[in-house]
Amino acid sequence: MTITTAHDRGITTLTLDAPDTRNALSAGLVAELTDALSGCAGDPAVRAVVLTHTGSTFSAGADLKAPPSPYAFVALLRQVLELPKPVVAKVDGHVRAGGIGLVAACDIVVASPASDFALTEARLGVAPAIISLTVLPRMDPRAAARYYLTGERFDAAEAARTGLVTLTADDPDKAVPPLLDALRKGSPQGLAESKRLVAARVLETFERDAEELVRRSATLFASAEAREGMTAFLERRDPVWAI
Repeated sequence: MTITTAHDRGITTLTLDAPDTRNALSAGLVAELTDALSGCAGDPAVRAVVLTHTGSTFSAGADLKAPPSPYAFVALLRQVLELPKPVVAKVDGHVRAGGIGLVAACDIVVASPASDFALTEARLGVAPAIISLTVLPRMDPRAAARYYLTGERFDAAEAARTGLVTLTADDPDKAVPPLLDALRKGSPQGLAESKRLVAARVLETFERDAEELVRRSATLFASAEAREGMTAFLERRDPVWAI
């Protein structure tokens, strides 16, 4: 199992629990998370969902050895956005590539100063195509241009400044409970309909761009540059284009 589940007073916590792979988004993890979210959607006892992680990494992005299908990942991102319950991400570690797309799909994101973020796809010969569905509607355009192109790491404060993170907290374990108490005061209908309003602009990108971005991603991943980039990453060496 790569997802663990706990429930307390209307809040279900889903924990990415594959620290040996830095919670990489494998086909198995994506399938388990999809199933867990489906269970939350249909359970009237669930008022909200917390998405968090074990280990020092929230998610390292796609598992290059056992990746999910692009359509499965798109479906997961859309599921988070369309879930009729608020989803709160609690981040206390590294977030990379596809993991950033998952964070961006959440409604509220709390990150600690230990958290850092990087969109490293260009360094591998690909691009953050599919995660653009959630990242670009959330993130300041100038910041997105910088970090898409450079692959630089940026900290939680910068993530909050640019719209990717809702708030930073020295101790997310203390900062998240007041948010959950506030969510417990909302009615199921009130929360679901309010979420539909705030998620609508992000979901517009799925209707318009999802198919094209899946095709573009598949083309990039099948390219010679991507093969070199991913081989270099796995072999812990510089790719041939590095100067």
